[in-house]
Amino acid sequence: MRILDMRQVANFCDYFVILSGTSLRHVNAVAQAIDEDLAKDKVKRFSLRALSEDASGWIVLDYSSVICHIFYKPTRELYALEKLWSDAKRVRVQKSLLSPK
Repeated sequence: MRILDMRQVANFCDYFVILSGTSLRHVNAVAQAIDEDLAKDKVKRFSLRALSEDASGWIVLDYSSVICHIFYKPTRELYALEKLWSDAKRVRVQKSLLSPK
């Protein structure tokens, strides 16, 4: 997982969260889990379109100030958002914060 602080390089969001899945099924499951966990905390996606099985290898969840990109690994390498937005600062996250609840 990579978090980019977009505040100095873009005006449409504050952060990008970039994740990889090991298969298309995994990518869809991660997107669904993120959406469900945030919904429990009353955080709503900007788009109200329901998540469905996506075969593109790239799912974007827009929470206004935070945009989450979930990629199938080969697709992430192809689009290389970290390189595209290389001017954005990387945010360090403690490993303990990444473990499931």
